[in-house]
Amino acid sequence: MIKLPFGVDINNLIHDLKIFSWEAADILLFYSEKIKNFKQKKDFIKDVNEENPVTLADLKVNELIIKRIKEKYKNIKWDILSEENFKIKGALCDKNAEWLWVLDPLDGTKDFIQGTKNYAMQLALNHKQKPILGVVLIPERDELWISYEDKIFCENREGIRKNFNFSGEKSLKDMSIVTSKNHRNKTLKELIHRINFKKVIVMGSIGCKIASIIRGDSDIYISLSLPGKSSPKDWDFAAPEAILKAAGGAITNIENQDLTYNSKNLEHPGIIIASNNKFFQKDICSQIKAIIQKNKIYPLEL
Repeated sequence: MIKLPFGVDINNLIHDLKIFSWEAADILLFYSEKIKNFKQKKDFIKDVNEENPVTLADLKVNELIIKRIKEKYKNIKWDILSEENFKIKGALCDKNAEWLWVLDPLDGTKDFIQGTKNYAMQLALNHKQKPILGVVLIPERDELWISYEDKIFCENREGIRKNFNFSGEKSLKDMSIVTSKNHRNKTLKELIHRINFKKVIVMGSIGCKIASIIRGDSDIYISLSLPGKSSPKDWDFAAPEAILKAAGGAITNIENQDLTYNSKNLEHPGIIIASNNKFFQKDICSQIKAIIQKNKIYPLEL
């Protein structure tokens, strides 16, 4: 077991993260209601960039989580990488720190704006560029997922634990895939069509998708980034990876290699596959790769 920084007790840390998370939930739910008013919507959207919009909710949760961590753990040697700080002012942190919090205050901003309820707050603690602790808060479902190494739980605001279980071993065609609402492309659609999954579930936020796999509502998620286009970043995958692995699932690239954090541009390009069973991940990746090669769907050599 990896030892946390000197002076940090895991039980106390998880207790604090629960408090921080439900404070964030209050902010997100407040603005979720406000943004439904069409006349007020423009007042809460601070950056109308089509690919990466920013709302007041993003900024408020970002400010809250960073402030709480710094206040409660002011003498601890760790740093914070936040999506909002990175987009607005550059990294503003030591990305090479041994201990690094990775924060996405609002994953699924487009869905948040559209009112689909599929959005999440994601926070991970990386040790030497690997997520060991994950927090995924889904306010609209009253769900807080927290994992530490191989331990995971999900509870509601009252602290009542929720049961969850994977759907078990299945062939690809018997699987339900959860895929993006706002980031699907023709290549991914073609791949999904060729695999012929039993069911396609459309949902925003990677955190929401991974939680659906852990619950057993879906079985697999595929992220496919086109060459030369934008890709998911560290803050998109760190916390979801932590909770999925703790639950016994897996998330790798199509070569069944672990995700690499803290790259130069913080991106995770290519094809990334998350599934509900770490023991069958290699086989799943191989099957999908074979389908891609047979139908010449995607340039795997890149």
